[in-house]
Amino acid sequence: MDVSASPAMPSHGTLSACHECDLLLVEQTDIPPGAKLRCPRCNALLYRADDGSLERILALALAALILFLIGNLSPMVGLDIKGHRVETTLIGAAQHLWNTDMEIVACLVGATTIVMPAVQLSALVWMVFPLCRGIRPPGFALIFRVMKMAYPWGMVEVFLLGVLVSLVKLEHLADVLPGPGIWAFGALMLVVTELAATIDPRVLWESWEQAE
Repeated sequence: MDVSASPAMPSHGTLSACHECDLLLVEQTDIPPGAKLRCPRCNALLYRADDGSLERILALALAALILFLIGNLSPMVGLDIKGHRVETTLIGAAQHLWNTDMEIVACLVGATTIVMPAVQLSALVWMVFPLCRGIRPPGFALIFRVMKMAYPWGMVEVFLLGVLVSLVKLEHLADVLPGPGIWAFGALMLVVTELAATIDPRVLWESWEQAE
């Protein structure tokens, strides 16, 4: 169910601005569970009332973290060249770039595909798991800011797309053998997409205020 927000009136309630068109609106607290609050001018989604979304966020975050670990610890792809098989992991690819005097590229690959996604998922689990139990996680505000800063730098999907393009080009030179890692990263992309659509910062902050 969609609910339209009320335009701002002078000296009436707490005001907030639409993130799309900057229309000032009066914050509403009587939204039915599961309803969505939309801007009356541009119809942008402003708020989704909590209908058990904390548990859903935690489940998706844990699933993404497990898939992320599997993707990093398992071989992503293997090449069979005249009976000689070579396999590598994502970490191994970054190490190989470093060893071949491509330190900057290795750091970028490691930061955008390993470090930042790990920080983002770990921070999310750190915040949501205690909130599901009604407990305020330590350092909530700082961890929330760290997660928001890490989000734009997580580019696993870009790297995965580059790997797929490279595999297509190498297909005529060797037998390409997809490993468990690439399937795990493919599943990770689907889970992360659903996770991004589920997370509502306002729900997190309201849960933090209600926790002890």
